[in-house]
Amino acid sequence: MREGRVTCTGKNGDHEIAFTDWGDVSNPNILVCAHGLTRNSRDFDKIAESLSEDYRVICPDMVGRGNSDWLSQADEYGYPQYVADTLTLLGQFEIRTLNWLGTSMGGLLGMMLAAMPDTPIQRMVINDIGPFIKRAPLRRIAAYLSARPKFETFEDLESHLREIHAPFGPLTDGEWHHVATHSALQTADNRWQTRYDPDISVPFCKAIDADIDIWEIWDQIRCPVLVLRGADSDLLSGETAAEMTTRGPGSVTVKEFEGVGHAPMLMADDQILCIQRWLSK
Repeated sequence: MREGRVTCTGKNGDHEIAFTDWGDVSNPNILVCAHGLTRNSRDFDKIAESLSEDYRVICPDMVGRGNSDWLSQADEYGYPQYVADTLTLLGQFEIRTLNWLGTSMGGLLGMMLAAMPDTPIQRMVINDIGPFIKRAPLRRIAAYLSARPKFETFEDLESHLREIHAPFGPLTDGEWHHVATHSALQTADNRWQTRYDPDISVPFCKAIDADIDIWEIWDQIRCPVLVLRGADSDLLSGETAAEMTTRGPGSVTVKEFEGVGHAPMLMADDQILCIQRWLSK
């Protein structure tokens, strides 16, 4: 694994986003992995390592998360900036075609990129998200996103993450420790908090006054899509997943994982194998 940074431009100046880079840098088969709202690139360590023999796997930290810079203005946190930053990253490596894997927010970002007229995305995997999201689960996320507590010990932080992210599924102790390690930020007073800018909650909370409906974006996508769904997910309903197979992309496959909510962490062997087999078709 290699780590790097790329300079991007925003409304109020430049900022840098961090990324991890796996596999042979000369491999033309590219897989870009984009994380969820409060998560970061290191969620993909296991699947990136598993797929790095067949793909060059690039996993960015979206601005305000992980090791990327924080923005000076809260209202800059939104999909226009995430799309622009992603295109800057792709341009840095002169990437013209790629496969996309996006969890939750990363899946919505992938949809927007895939709907572009000259999209570089040839195949796309979207993890537990769709073009219609009811307001209730968004309010659940907003509740913990806005709280932003501090913890006296790292162990307390890990316990908190295990609680709020229990829908990720039955992770091992080692996997939870990995999640916590790369989600932890130690403060000047030697306490701990989660590794994202609390200002990302501002535009998110403003946007949940109603259900999210972006079917018009879904209907513009033409590349093959694999939709992953936690069988207990409250963000991607079974009804929405079923409708996704009837419109938009010409080829849509849905795969559900039992005992998982929002969202499958893609650390389990069966989840990784499902993606690997679909991408290799």
